[in-house]
Amino acid sequence: MSSIKSLALLALATGFASVASAAETGKTTRYWDCCKGSCSWPGKADVSAPVTTCDKNDSPLTDANTASACDGGSAYMCSDQSPWAVSDDLAYGFAAVNIAGGSEDTWCCSCYKLTFTTTSIAGKSMIVQATNTGGDLGSNQFDLAIPGGGVGIFNACTDEYNAPSSGWGAQYGGISSNTCSTFPKALQSGCNFRFGDWFEGADNPEVEFERVACPAAITAKSGCKRTDDGAQSAGL
Repeated sequence: MSSIKSLALLALATGFASVASAAETGKTTRYWDCCKGSCSWPGKADVSAPVTTCDKNDSPLTDANTASACDGGSAYMCSDQSPWAVSDDLAYGFAAVNIAGGSEDTWCCSCYKLTFTTTSIAGKSMIVQATNTGGDLGSNQFDLAIPGGGVGIFNACTDEYNAPSSGWGAQYGGISSNTCSTFPKALQSGCNFRFGDWFEGADNPEVEFERVACPAAITAKSGCKRTDDGAQSAGL
């Protein structure tokens, strides 16, 4: 009897442990390259539609096969795929991601709740939808889509907005101070998010993350929802 009881206690403890470790750890960076994201192509995942792209005038395109402006095409990232504050401790946005053990098939248009664990915004949470990935991303990395965050390895911002040849600010990291008022009007709000009361200018904070159901406010902007989204918790 004692061995059965011990096994039961062990199983219970293991169950608690798995619940406690449901959240994984990761890191964030930031980018805004103006390019069509990889999750905007058809066939990447089981979704309602690929992530919406826009033309050079920031108007939504209807043909998901339009080539990316970073490859000589005319599809760009839409300006409304910028972050915004929902409350004092919750924000929504979008990101290029690389999740350990996954692929675009599992993460394209998935939403993740990021709980920041470092910098002045520790304790705040941000729900982001994966709209892109990147060959320069490490494991469990969330490259937050923030205007002025640096173009990284690709740059369509010069073509779309007449940005400097290497984008605004440094190629990686972007602008170092709030010069958002000099940005195109469509990008100013998202740029200001980084330096405002919510994000507080935090520099690549680390996170704990878990997959959650996508808020309607996010999918309304991206136009993309996974068929398995309903099986996820709300994350609120």
